[in-house]
Amino acid sequence: MPSKYAEVLSEIAAEAIEQFTVRNGYREQALAISREVIRFSANAIRTVHRGQFDEARGIINQAAARLKETEAIRKDNPEIYFAGFLADARKEFSEANITLAVISGGNIPRHTDLGIDPSSFLNGMAEVIGEVRRYILDALRRDSFEGCQDMMDVMDEIYGILVTVDFPEGVTGGLRHSTDQMRGVLERTRGDLTMALRQSKLEMQLAQWEDRRLNTL
Repeated sequence: MPSKYAEVLSEIAAEAIEQFTVRNGYREQALAISREVIRFSANAIRTVHRGQFDEARGIINQAAARLKETEAIRKDNPEIYFAGFLADARKEFSEANITLAVISGGNIPRHTDLGIDPSSFLNGMAEVIGEVRRYILDALRRDSFEGCQDMMDVMDEIYGILVTVDFPEGVTGGLRHSTDQMRGVLERTRGDLTMALRQSKLEMQLAQWEDRRLNTL
């Protein structure tokens, strides 16, 4: 014979299952969106490095449209919205937007412009340092120094801003760790650029010396 608690326990279980069913549906939706946004963002960044800025903007707009679908999740299930996989998607989306702005010479958007929470936005900004390094190295491989120092200055400025955000990792989504990693990227890039500039200067001096030598023969 069922106890006097049987009915209320069944109701509790039924209510929990109903809520979990809804939450799981949002989770599956969020996972699909996060995968698409991350893919769109990565493709946009690759397109930026090829100098195809209009195409990159189009890809970013596709990512933005998918992210907009998460607003209902934010309202009804914030625990899903702020879960790691959606935070990663927003971070990658921020990185794509800032990378496009920096490399194309546009205006860097604010997190409010993108509708992104500050922690995801700043972590995305930290990753931009790596993309600027890639841009500089690509330029050096082409023996092109134009704009490299300006990009180096941008890296310095981004890093200088991020180190001032001194809050626990749980508040910033691991920003301190991201910033610490980017310090090494920054210093390696500075060393690579300095070495390349010195080598170029030496080659110019050698070429001038050779020209003078030949002229005296």
